[in-house]
Amino acid sequence: MPSREELLHELHWKKFPVLDDGFVCLVDVMGDDGAIVQAARVSYGEGTQRVSDDRTLIRYLMRHRHTTPFEMAELKFLIRVPMDCWRQWIRHRTANVNEYSTRYSIAIDSAQTTTPDQWRTQAASNRQGSGQPLGDDVGRRLSEDEKRLQHEIRRIYQDRLEAGVAREQARKDLPLSTYTEAYWKIDLHNLLHFLSLRMDEHAQQEIRDYASTIGEQILRPLFPVVWEAFIDYRREAMFLTRLDIGVIARLNAAAARDGARPPFDHAMFLAAQDDTWKDLKRSRERDECLAKLVRLGIVSDLGAGMTNDEARMTKE
Repeated sequence: MPSREELLHELHWKKFPVLDDGFVCLVDVMGDDGAIVQAARVSYGEGTQRVSDDRTLIRYLMRHRHTTPFEMAELKFLIRVPMDCWRQWIRHRTANVNEYSTRYSIAIDSAQTTTPDQWRTQAASNRQGSGQPLGDDVGRRLSEDEKRLQHEIRRIYQDRLEAGVAREQARKDLPLSTYTEAYWKIDLHNLLHFLSLRMDEHAQQEIRDYASTIGEQILRPLFPVVWEAFIDYRREAMFLTRLDIGVIARLNAAAARDGARPPFDHAMFLAAQDDTWKDLKRSRERDECLAKLVRLGIVSDLGAGMTNDEARMTKE
């Protein structure tokens, strides 16, 4: 196990590659697991007996969403990221940012490219998400088109600069695939929030790659106890709403009455659903509840996402 000093020496300015030409690297860090418990224990007052070990306290803070102590640690990164991915990233407004400026400097001569097997269809059930790979035949054509397009736009940009056009104007037609670089400084609490959203399976794959790299390659070794608690209580945890709990209670009551045992079928789930969902042909909230119960083994996974009518037809 390397010491803290050895770990910092290894991680400082190490560029972890992401996508085809992007990277993430740690510039600086303030604090460690100990800084979290130090901040939490200040409320005990001087001389107060230590009531728990560090790991137990950190896990308690994470479990009960006591977030302020996690704000006492900060990390600063240098990132290289395509502009379309950066547009999503910068929406997390709880960070300090200084980005490479194409008003002062010539735009980075690199754009994200897509290999034939990386082109994805639009998700059928999610307006902003991706579906399955398109296939190599279509993918090869799209990748070739992409290469020609990026080359031509870069040529036009260079021609504008050579003609004397101001950099701030010459840049206006650069594609969103163009890489940008930025310093990004954020406290640990808000970094964990960023990771919980951007490592999620519903996030765009490209930003998931960046978030996973930050989390697993940098945050995990620097804050091992915090990372463990984050995985247990945020990343791989499940949030049950009042309506979800009501469905479970009604399923249990029906099972006790009828002698049924889990996993229950979908007709039984629909009979136990919340009253506000019953008249809806499609309900995202109902589908989310169903997915949770399938994960818990309470309801079978056959027919996930069916409507009321479809489930009744299957039962008949």
